This record gives sequence, C-alpha cells and structure tokens, in this order.
Amino acid sequence: MCHRCDRKNIDQQNSGQDPSKRSFLKLTAVSAIGLGFASAGIATAQEKKTAKTYTKIPPKPENVLTPDQALERLMEGNERYVAGKSAPLDFHDVQTALIKGQNPYATILGCSDSRVSPEHCFDEAQGDLFVARGAGNYLTNDNIATLEYSVAVLNTPLIMVLGHEGCGAVKAAIDAVDNHKDFPGHIQLLASAIAPAVRAVNDTSSDRLINVTKRNVIMTVERLRTKTPILDHYHDHKKIRVVGGLYHLDTGRVELIA
Repeated sequence: MCHRCDRKNIDQQNSGQDPSKRSFLKLTAVSAIGLGFASAGIATAQEKKTAKTYTKIPPKPENVLTPDQALERLMEGNERYVAGKSAPLDFHDVQTALIKGQNPYATILGCSDSRVSPEHCFDEAQGDLFVARGAGNYLTNDNIATLEYSVAVLNTPLIMVLGHEGCGAVKAAIDAVDNHKDFPGHIQLLASAIAPAVRAVNDTSSDRLINVTKRNVIMTVERLRTKTPILDHYHDHKKIRVVGGLYHLDTGRVELIA
C-alpha cells in the first residue's frame, strides 16, 4: 500500500477519535513537556539517596500562592502604586534567586501601550510576573501558548487580562467596524481581531471606547476559561483563576471587571 493511502487511513482513524480522549492526550502531552522542563531543576534518584535532607526550594518561595492569594497580592501591589508607596527596586535583592530560575506568581496578558507597565502598576520585582504583551491585549496562538506554558510548566495560579483606558488598538478596531477604515500592513489584522468586541457593543455614546475595551477584556477572559484544553482543565479543577482588569490612566488604579 502507498504511503499516501496509509496517511489517509491514519487521518480517518484520528478523525473518529473521541473528543474528550483527544483533549486528554493534548493535556498529557503538555504535562510531559512540563516535566521535561522541570527535570533540569530536580535532583536525580542517586542524588536524593546521598542527600539525607533534600528539599527543592523555589527561586522565590514567597511566590508559592493559591489563586485567591495571588489575586489579593496583585491588587495590594496596585494599591501601593496608586498611593505612591511603591517599594524601590534593587536588582541585587533578587539577583541570586533569578540565576536559579523563575517562579512567578501571576501571569499578565497586557497591552503593549508604553503607559501601562504591569511590573510598575502592581509594584512587583523581577521574577514575580510572567508577562505577555501585544497591542489590544487580544488572544493570538502565540500568546495562548505563552499562557499555557506559564500554567502547565511554571505553575502560576493566576492569569489577568489587563486592558486600559485610551487604547489605540481598540480605537482602530472601532474605526474599522464603524467607519470601514482600512489600515496599512498587518495593522488591519489587529483591528479585525478586536472587531467582535466592537460588534458586541451597540451604544454610540462617548463611552463607546471604554465599553468596547471592557468587552474585549471580558471576551478574552471567557475564552481563556473555556476554549483551550489546558487552561480549561486547570480552571475546572480550581488550580488557576482567570480574571480581567482595566487600568485607569488618570489614577493608575486597576479595576477588576471579570
């Protein structure tokens, strides 16, 4: 039998596979990847025998938190930032820990806007936050993979989708939908990706921009909670929380909206 026929038979068998089984296989594969990454930092069986008291301590042990504790810490950091009480950052304070590895307690999917820096607005140091940024903080295959890596490999218990006031990417999406405006190069792809949030908001008031921005965040949070096999598994078992936030440019405060 030819190779092409063999390939066709295999594809037909795979297409009839139970969906839940496929999801389980995907999750198992990612877990295996996670074990592969983690193995570099775990002692061998022989090392465990020779060391009477072997304990693997995370690079930043204070970052081992439950999902609720992680969210509480994140928002407390924002309160310090808003009050002008951010702790001064000194690389030498965390230098040794960072050489050993990373143990972030939260993952942020944020916008690329230069006015909104997650490490600053949550008053955190290096090694505390795992950050993926892109104009408009919408989902792409690349940042979905990044978020899955943060959960399955780095064990972060919290994901926040962080939007902000005055978002230029959301403005572009509104112009594309409402005014049929075309943008050069790949910018149109960005506008098209946020277009579903624009269409979901019917008002034409002066609040349209902020309402579409919030809807974009909420839709992304909902997708992360239910539409990816890995994150769906962790979320269903309450090992992670996925929340949405809105950064206010005038105050620096992050408002929880999802």
